[in-house]
Amino acid sequence: MKIILGSRRHRFVARVSIFLIMVALIAVMAGCGGVKYDLTIASTAGGSVTTPGEGTFTCDEGEEVNLVAEADEGYRFVNWTGDVDEIAGVEDVTTTITVNDDYSITAEFVKQYDLTISSTEGGSVTTPGEGTFTYGYGTVVNLVAVAKEGYQFVNWTCGVGTIADFRAIATTIIINGDYSITANFRVPSISMVAAGEYHTVGLKSDGTVVAVGDNRGGQCDVGGWRGITQATAGDWHTVGLRSNGTVVAVGDNRWGQCDVGGWRGITQVAAGDLHTVGLKSDGTVVAVGDNRWGQCDVSGWTNITQVALFAGAWNTVGIKADGTVIAVGNNTYGQCDVGDWTGIVQVAAYAIHTVGLKYDGTVVAVGENGWGICNVGGWTCITQVATGAVHTVGLRSNGTVVAVGNNEWGKCDVSDWADIIQVAAGAWHTVGLRDDGTLVAVGNNDYGQCDLGDWTLK
Repeated sequence: MKIILGSRRHRFVARVSIFLIMVALIAVMAGCGGVKYDLTIASTAGGSVTTPGEGTFTCDEGEEVNLVAEADEGYRFVNWTGDVDEIAGVEDVTTTITVNDDYSITAEFVKQYDLTISSTEGGSVTTPGEGTFTYGYGTVVNLVAVAKEGYQFVNWTCGVGTIADFRAIATTIIINGDYSITANFRVPSISMVAAGEYHTVGLKSDGTVVAVGDNRGGQCDVGGWRGITQATAGDWHTVGLRSNGTVVAVGDNRWGQCDVGGWRGITQVAAGDLHTVGLKSDGTVVAVGDNRWGQCDVSGWTNITQVALFAGAWNTVGIKADGTVIAVGNNTYGQCDVGDWTGIVQVAAYAIHTVGLKYDGTVVAVGENGWGICNVGGWTCITQVATGAVHTVGLRSNGTVVAVGNNEWGKCDVSDWADIIQVAAGAWHTVGLRDDGTLVAVGNNDYGQCDLGDWTLK
């Protein structure tokens, strides 16, 4: 009996020992293996992750994994996205990640494009310089041109569809493709034109102003103006912006549309039929004159970057910093229905329609479409738009001009124009400024508003 009991006790002890050994081994194995996590790695088009590769990798908790991204030809690495908190440098093409959880990360690449910059005689591009530069898609590049003594900057030409303001000496361009742009300079003469109902105004490079046409309201009495940087023409009045941010106006003042003497800090002006609008340096807007349709109710506007070149006979239109558009005033024909517009870089308005230029060079329009004045949907490569009473004008990037609408007096006969750098539309006539400082005009000339031949004063 004792022998049997001893044998059973021995077997029991042996089983317990084996169990304890297995438990110990499991504990040891758990201690040696530790916690595991998955690291999932991917890349966008234009490159790949070469180290450790792409896919899902199982890593120990706390393991530091090397990351190396490699861009394809024509692309560049931008950054790592996703679960990036444990990545040492999210913008570094070679970096590390410490694995403390399941992570999913992506190497982002962007298409590269060439921007080629040159200039004509009379100046140079100082920022970013001249030559060919490579940028990623969507990059915003600053452009600054400088004129030599005796010359003036005219405009940027060629790939100007994404240039914020092709007439500004300091502006920006958005890189969405390969572009070749040129900064153009010339010997000073007329630098801009504006057109009213029956008169035309020209701003000279020396800051003086000339005007021809109907002067029954004194709207052409601009001979004494000095230091003007922008001129605009309403139906019966003319407004000038001085370099110091103050404003002058002459002409019909029945509704107080010329009462701008107290304005300060103005960066742009626009004139309507019987009202005047000023854009302030802080992005707010002021207006005086006829307000029967609420066209002067702009006191609450903020973040405005441009007001319509012609404020609109009975309405006022402004572009906000985000490229959207706001409008107040008479909306009988839907000319203020611009709330869904986006990507707008310039607006123009007259009595019954409003036109917007998009950053991609296409054009949108709302309002009365009699005579087809809003038929601009097929226009491309446009750099500026202008509106008359019953016609619409577009300037192409190649210096040619298109026009639609009522063609009484031949105001839409612009198909043979070339080398144009700016257009202006009066109520019944159209004016074009050439790159050599000369002008061309078509349309109603009852008051001599198209007699611009002697304005080429060098």
